[in-house]
Order: sequence, then structure tokens, then C-alpha cells
Amino acid sequence: MTTPNSSSPGPALGPTTTAAPDATRAESLIEYPSLFPIKVMGLKAEGFVEAMTAIATEHDPGFEPGRLEMRDSSGGKYQSLTLTVTATSREQLDNLYRALTAHPQAKYVL
Repeated sequence: MTTPNSSSPGPALGPTTTAAPDATRAESLIEYPSLFPIKVMGLKAEGFVEAMTAIATEHDPGFEPGRLEMRDSSGGKYQSLTLTVTATSREQLDNLYRALTAHPQAKYVL
């Protein structure tokens, strides 16, 4: 039976860099401004749609009700919403996701 040599440095991983030339592009694959769909799922309850659209409007003042798609689950207990917002920055999208996920009626945000 052989044991690994503990003094072995292991595989060479090569030099590490803190900022690759493509790092900025990799951080944002979205071109701004653009229409960006966000799916929110929750229990089908009074006020769910209104609360989610209010959050969308808070982060995208130009949000239009026509860019809202609703779909009920097969059993009718849950509802999914697709809110298509005009994304103007990564910061805006991050803040919108945080606001949606913090709301008690939102069970999943994708």
C-alpha cells in the first residue's frame, strides 16, 4: 500500500490574476438598457400581483402593466408572474431582486 507524499506541492495551478481583460464583460452579459424578464412565484392570494407590480414600478418607473404575464398553477394554489422591466444597470436589477425576495408573498424569484 502506498501513501501520498505529503511534501509534494501538488499540481501546478499557474499564476492567479485579480483582473482578467474579459472580467468586466463577464460581470455583465446584459446590454443596458434592455427589457429583462423576472419571474416571481407565490401563493395565489389577494394583493400578490399588486405588491409585485408595485415593487417593479418602484425600481422601473416606466414599468407597464402590459409587460406583466400571469399564470396559475395546475391546482390553482400558486401563481407565477413574469415582470418584464427595463433594466438600466446591474445595481438596479440587484436592488429589484432584493426587494422582491424580501417580500413575504414572494416564494421564488428567478
